[in-house]
Amino acid sequence: MEQYLRQLIAIEFSDKKELFTGFLIDYSDDWILLRNNPVDFILDGFVILKNKNIEAVHRDEDLEFTEKVIRLKGLKTNAEDIIPIRDLASIVNFINNKYGILQISKKSAKSAYLGKLIELNDEELTIDFLDTKGQFGGELSFNPEKIRVIEFDTDYINSLKLMLQQEKK
Repeated sequence: MEQYLRQLIAIEFSDKKELFTGFLIDYSDDWILLRNNPVDFILDGFVILKNKNIEAVHRDEDLEFTEKVIRLKGLKTNAEDIIPIRDLASIVNFINNKYGILQISKKSAKSAYLGKLIELNDEELTIDFLDTKGQFGGELSFNPEKIRVIEFDTDYINSLKLMLQQEKK
């Protein structure tokens, strides 16, 4: 992974159809932090992937071209983007304190869950669920071992946060 630091890469999993593309910011034994490149020449937030069932990490001519365009647009990754990815607790607590809202997904890409952290212990991670209308809708709990993807600071999440702020006025 070291050779890919600060480069645009694609990560494929043996048990997920979804392909993740982004600039590799950091990695640990258990987690990978990417500046997310969901489509074309756009950077949208961050994605942290559980380092499990990775089939391939690659970089091809198309990714090199996309990276070049993104850099020409002046979009950068920097040291401020690095967050602690030692373990789930350090990740979730950092995101909760700095960004407030996170999105988690399990193995299936069919559903993702947004919310703010209520509690994390060895048995479960509990969030106050944020619905698609920007309203908190109660508690949801997850087995920490089942969490595979954590996203934060995306346009979608930040848009819902704006709705929350508007509601408070």
